Amino acid sequence: MYTRSSTAHPMRVFGLILLMTITAVSSAAAQTIHQVTPAALASILAEPWATPASGSPNADVTLVEYFDYNCPVCRRIEPDLLKLLANDPRVRVIHKDWPVFGEASVYAAYCSFSAAREGQYAKAHAALIESKQDLDSREDVRTVLQQAGFDLKRIDADISLHQKEYSATLTRNLRETTALGLRGTPGLIIGNQLVPGGLDYAQLTRLVAQARNAR
Repeated sequence: MYTRSSTAHPMRVFGLILLMTITAVSSAAAQTIHQVTPAALASILAEPWATPASGSPNADVTLVEYFDYNCPVCRRIEPDLLKLLANDPRVRVIHKDWPVFGEASVYAAYCSFSAAREGQYAKAHAALIESKQDLDSREDVRTVLQQAGFDLKRIDADISLHQKEYSATLTRNLRETTALGLRGTPGLIIGNQLVPGGLDYAQLTRLVAQARNAR
């Protein structure tokens, strides 16, 4: 569970209120499924290299996840996404950072992009999304990655060199979530089905099966 101290700084209290609001919206909307138009889906799947993917490159069902490393629902559903990938070799997940929780989330996304350039995305993603501590600041993000064995100087140098490109990726993701009408993280597209909010493993497998049968 994502928790904060009751004696937190006022800005952190505000952040908790925002987090709870977004989580509530996401959870309440979890069963509201909409269809993504073929044109919109083609644009979303025309991924730049900085939009990492997990699973089979030859998958017959693609799941797109719009997420934030500080989102408690995103953290909660991560084990189910991993279970889905492990049990279904015909699924891939495209990870689209949507850092709605502020500067630390943006920095975490940049760091994950840097890791992806080195072929280490899965390791960085796991460290950040499975972190037991809050990622309230850049230093929190750096601590988690350093503990996972990443060279922070190398990450800093890469971000300095490629920040414009990484920023463009986040801008694109924001544009997509706005067009989709998403109001909070996570947002999932399974096949052409848009589901705002978190899903459990049974729901994920059911929607994957529906997407596969619709092909």
